[in-house]
Amino acid sequence: MRFFIYSRKSVYTGKGESVENQIEMCKQYIRSKFPDVVEDAITIYEDEGFSAKDTIRPQFQRMLQDIRERKPDYIVCYRLDRISRSVSDFSALIEELNDRNISFICIKEEFDTSKPMGKAMMYIASVFAQLERETIAERVRDNMCMLARTGRWLGGTPPTGYRSEKQQEMLVDGKIKISCRLKESPDELQVVGTIFEKYLELHSLTGVSKYLIRQGIQSRNGTWYSLPGIKEILHNPVYCIADKEAFSYFTAQHANVCFEEKDCKGRYGLLAYNKRDYKKKHAPRQSMDQWIVAIGRHRGEIPGKKWVAVQGILQDSIPTGKKPANIHNESSLLSGRIICGKCGSRMFAKRRSHPGTAGGEFDYICGNKLRGGVCLCDCQNISGSQADAMVFAYLVNLAEESPGIYKLLEALKRDLQKQTREDPPACIETKLHRCDDAISHLVHTLSQDGVGAAFIQHVNNRIEALEQERSSLLQEREQLQMKRNSITGLHLEIERLAGSLSDLKGLLRSLSVQEKRSLIHLLVQRIVWDGKNLHVFLDLASNGTESL
Repeated sequence: MRFFIYSRKSVYTGKGESVENQIEMCKQYIRSKFPDVVEDAITIYEDEGFSAKDTIRPQFQRMLQDIRERKPDYIVCYRLDRISRSVSDFSALIEELNDRNISFICIKEEFDTSKPMGKAMMYIASVFAQLERETIAERVRDNMCMLARTGRWLGGTPPTGYRSEKQQEMLVDGKIKISCRLKESPDELQVVGTIFEKYLELHSLTGVSKYLIRQGIQSRNGTWYSLPGIKEILHNPVYCIADKEAFSYFTAQHANVCFEEKDCKGRYGLLAYNKRDYKKKHAPRQSMDQWIVAIGRHRGEIPGKKWVAVQGILQDSIPTGKKPANIHNESSLLSGRIICGKCGSRMFAKRRSHPGTAGGEFDYICGNKLRGGVCLCDCQNISGSQADAMVFAYLVNLAEESPGIYKLLEALKRDLQKQTREDPPACIETKLHRCDDAISHLVHTLSQDGVGAAFIQHVNNRIEALEQERSSLLQEREQLQMKRNSITGLHLEIERLAGSLSDLKGLLRSLSVQEKRSLIHLLVQRIVWDGKNLHVFLDLASNGTESL
């Protein structure tokens, strides 16, 4: 007979049953029930630092693969929740084991699915495991509602227009409770009011951005307000005054409104909790029926009627059935690759809209100029079709005249191979799992009865810090994956181009726009437009720079 032992532990600590202890107890159980089993018949799978929220664990997935390739007679684990706390996950696993005539043994709860009663009890236990998880989630939500009713600021970066201020309160038993509230920053709030007014007037985020730039209005970090930043301000209910219009709006959106209409005094602003789903990639904004909305302790800035009107305009401005804009048009080769010599911004393709202009004609325009007009950058535009033709023709001639281009392709291949070896994806995954487990542990702590308000605030602050770390790790992982995909694509492009460079002029008419972009991306280090000349920088020692 063949046995698979699976062990799991959420965090790397010396507390609780370690994976080593779990494995040893499983072995003892096997020896007691099956005394003839030899050590070689037992295969071990260990996942340490992984939670039971799902089955995406390296060793668990490897075990599933081995189950299909070399069928065991028994799967043995220490406790049921070592596998999963989800009924659906259990059902999928047990169904597959049943189809393959494999028995499942859980030594702590003494389940053995080779027997009918053991199978039934295992399903019942998995239902209660899921019930426990859902009860914990409900307790967390109840605690969030309790905190929301206090109107306190629970930490994090204060929104534009406010700063965080600590307050002390004396409790009945003489203890001092420290909490935070939002304190107004008049200058920033004036900017917020301007943003709302201009958006109601212009119905355009770009229009608001250009207005702020023309007026020289910058963010607290000394940078221009970005379009996502402006949109976030317009979406944020922290500026909305808690009045009857606001109450009616959030009630109609089925949000969990933690106040009544009689509480709307038209003075304080709102606070919204649970706006984003941090369990998902990039923490997307949740629908309003998941929000918890309460009256804060800070002064509101925008009347409810005006704030609701802005939400309607934002909703109407969402494109339906349209693909997101691309920095390339159908024929541009250099969009996003040319650098403005005056301000250092990238230059992008922009179609000409003048009367009488032929269809498809475009210019490359500085990104800062495109965003804020000549007050940000007055660099002259450059004809797109002429720039593309000059740069590509120069590269074709270079390919025929310079043998160094082949050496460059070989050097690029060696560099890409080195980058692939140096990438550390496994390290990022380990850190992500540790963050997830730490957050799960803290969330479980929040669900306990009798937890003090000060401790809740401390735990929430820690959760927020972990969420920020997790978000950074997710971005790093995504960038790493994009880099690896890009490297793979570049390998293929290099191999293909190396074989066709000998007759590149002959292939000029047959190359697609994407193939031309690939060639430019491989051979050109950067391109700079100073308003008069286009400077092409290559990675070739003999042809470092060329002005066109």
